[in-house]
This record gives sequence, structure tokens and C-alpha cells, in this order.
Amino acid sequence: LSLLLEATLLQLGSGSRHPFYNGFYYNHIMNDKGDGQEKVVYFNGARLVVETPKDPVYSFNGANVTLPCHYHFEPDLEVKRKIRIKWSKLRDDYTKEQDVLVAIGKTSVAFGDFQGRAHLRRAGRHEASLVVSDVRLQDDGKYRCEVIDGLEDESDVVDLRLQGIVFPYQPPRGQYRLNFHEAERACQEQGAILATFNQLFQSWSEGLDWCNAGWLADGTVQYPIRLPRKPCGGLHLAPGIRSYGPRHRHLHRFDAFCFSSALRGEVFYLDHPAGMTLQEAKQSCQDMGAEIARVGQLYSAWKFLGLDRCDAGWLADGSVRYPITKPRANCGPAEPGVRSFGFPSKGRFGVFCYKER
Repeated sequence: LSLLLEATLLQLGSGSRHPFYNGFYYNHIMNDKGDGQEKVVYFNGARLVVETPKDPVYSFNGANVTLPCHYHFEPDLEVKRKIRIKWSKLRDDYTKEQDVLVAIGKTSVAFGDFQGRAHLRRAGRHEASLVVSDVRLQDDGKYRCEVIDGLEDESDVVDLRLQGIVFPYQPPRGQYRLNFHEAERACQEQGAILATFNQLFQSWSEGLDWCNAGWLADGTVQYPIRLPRKPCGGLHLAPGIRSYGPRHRHLHRFDAFCFSSALRGEVFYLDHPAGMTLQEAKQSCQDMGAEIARVGQLYSAWKFLGLDRCDAGWLADGSVRYPITKPRANCGPAEPGVRSFGFPSKGRFGVFCYKER
């Protein structure tokens, strides 16, 4: 048996000068530079090329978005076999992928949270664009479009960015009380998710300045500084994102930076001459066919809908806040923003409600 196996391997080795054939030839040949390096001649000289947009694709929560991807052969080639197309979502550091969709011919399968929301657009020849419906906050990120044709496997990356806002958050218990997992839950409870570094950087470039450190989605702890000052890293440091680096997700405790996108509904204010307790405020929203607004919804309404109200109102987490787009006397600082009265244990205020359209 060993002699037979050896003879078979020798026979295969002696025939290695003949290229493998799967509809196209795929040869490795020596280049003419004399450096011993190989170059690849693709499929009888035809090279597979995958192209995606270099600029980010922008969308928002609840929308439908198309991530463009096209492929072709150089020189042009009519392929009769079924091409395999795979879409994956990447981490920012490219170290891990999440399967989104795989398609062969007209058959496709979506995975995980993308089931029922993702499909291929086949509007033209050699198109592999991905259509995602009902975009969610966690869809923000980089996506790989991979096209596989026999031995050929080429890919390119599309950057999907949600239009949104980053806001710092701390719970009623006070500053630096959240480990990583509690920070994740706190953001979710406020209609948001933990922000990525790219989202925090974008908000910093738009003017966000916050001296308290908070968790980000990658498990690092950072904070954005526009105006350097002694308690925030020192006067000698330039403006930027200060980083504590990765921290222990169970033991270490900080605040959170949450990310929220545009709203599908509206935020509106209700008042009562005598004000309302928190429970009365929740009931008042329900009587209007709405629910008491979350912090992320108030920030989104302020940023994207221009909500401006110089009256404090309850929110779902028990905090009292109000949004100002046009600063004026008796409405807080001279800059636009969402003002906070903290978490009053008693008192009577108006309420901000949220209602789906």
C-alpha cells in the first residue's frame, strides 16, 4: 500500500507541469526580473476586479440603504459559472468579521440580525450591491464585499456611517458607576448604543468637549477635549481625544458615551400648571398615545429636528432636562445644548414625550 501511494504521488508530481483546469487556466510563472519571485497569470489572463465607493455611505436609523459593489474582469469576460458573493461586517481593526449575506447565483442567505433585512441588488451586470432595510444603530461600520470565482477571490470595503449624535451619560447613582456591560445596558435603555471611537471623534470635531471619561464600544475608556484645562489632562496637552486605553470590563467603572441616530417619530413637550411628578408625567404621555422620551431621543430631536424648549421636563430615566438650539437669557449657557437638572428625588416639572410616526 505504501509503495502504491508513493507511486501515485510521483505520478501526480510528474504531471504538475500541466495546469489545473476548472474552466480557466490558473498558472504561476516566473517573472522576467530574475529575482526568483512568481507572478500570477489570472484565468488565461483575465483578472477579477471588485470596486466599492471610497467615500462613506451615509444613512440614519430606520432608513433603507444600498452599499454599492460591482465587479468585472480585465479584459472583459463572459462568465457562465455561478459567482459566489459574500458580505461581512468588520470590526474597526479588521480583526473579526460578522457574516451578513452569502449568495450563489439567485440564491442568497442572510445571517443574524440581517435576516429579513438584507438582500442583493441585481440592477445591472456584475453588480453585487447590498441593500439593508430598516437600518439599526449597530449597523454603523465597515462592510466587506467579497466576490469568489473559482480560484479567484477579490474584495473591497464600504464604510456605512449613520448620521447621529454622541452624548455622555451617567446613571442616577452618580459619576463613574458603570462597568462596561452596565454602560452597554444604560445606553440601550436610553434608545442608543455605546459609541465607537470614530463616532466620538466625529462629535469631538463638531464641538463635543467633556471632561469625564466614558466607555466606548471597543472596551476602551476615553473622553473628548476641545479646550485643554488642568483637570482634563493638563494645560500642556493639545485638544483631542484623551484615552485610558482598554480597561477591565467587569472591574473598572466609568461613565458612558452613547450614540443615537435620527428619529422615526417626534418628541414633544407637555406641561401642567402645577407641574407633574415623574409618575404623573409618564401617565400624561400615555394619555396622548405616546411614551415618556428617553435621553437619546431628546438629544436626537435637539440635533436633527431643532427641538428648542426653555422648559425643564422629565425623561424616562428620571432625569430632568431641556434642549436649547438658540441660546438666550435665562436658558442656560451661551452655547446650544441639552441642559440637565440631574435626577431630582422630588419636584414637579413638565415632560418630554415621544411618539412614533
